Amino acid sequence: MKTLENSSSISDEDLVKAIVENNDTLLFEILYDRYAGLVYNKCYGFAKDGDEAKDLTQDVFLKLFIKLGSFKAKSKFSTWLYAFTYNHCVNYVTRNTAKKFEKQSVDYKDIENISEEEIEDKEFLNMRVDKLKKAMELISPDEKMILLLKYQDYLTIKEIESVLGIGESAVKMRIKRAKDKLTDVYASNQN
Repeated sequence: MKTLENSSSISDEDLVKAIVENNDTLLFEILYDRYAGLVYNKCYGFAKDGDEAKDLTQDVFLKLFIKLGSFKAKSKFSTWLYAFTYNHCVNYVTRNTAKKFEKQSVDYKDIENISEEEIEDKEFLNMRVDKLKKAMELISPDEKMILLLKYQDYLTIKEIESVLGIGESAVKMRIKRAKDKLTDVYASNQN
C-alpha cells in the first residue's frame, strides 16, 4: 500500500488493518489527522482545560497505537474510537476525582442556570464541603463523574449528552439519581 498517496480514499477500517499489519507510523499519522480534533473535543469535555485536554488526547493516541490490534471491525472505527476515548477519559476522571477536589472546592453560588428542581433541593446545595468530599468518595465513579461534570466543570445538559453519548432525559435522570445518592450518603455520615 502506498503510504501517503490516496490516503483520503482509504477507509478507516482498511487504514487500521494496514497500520496493524505493517506497524506503520506514517499511516497512523493519517488516522491521527482524521480524528485528533474529535478526540481533543471529547477530552476537553472531561478536562475543561486546553493543556489537560491536549495531554489526554496524546495519551489516547499513544494507547490507541498500542491497542489498535484489538479493533475487530464489528462496528465503525469512529464508533470504536469514541468508546475508546470515552473510557480513557472516564478512567482519568475517576483517578483524579480526589485531586480535583483538593485543588478546588465547589462553590454552589456560581452554578449557572439553576432549575427550580435544584433550587428546591436545599439539602444538596447546603452540604458542607469537607463532608461532601467524604460522601463523594463513597458513591460510584459514574455518579461522581456526572456530578463533577455538572457542578464542578459546569457542563450544560447538552454538553453532558455529548460527553456520555446519551439523551437529555437520561442525563437528567442520572444527575438526579447521583444527587439523591450523594444526599443519602451525606446524611448517613452526619454522625
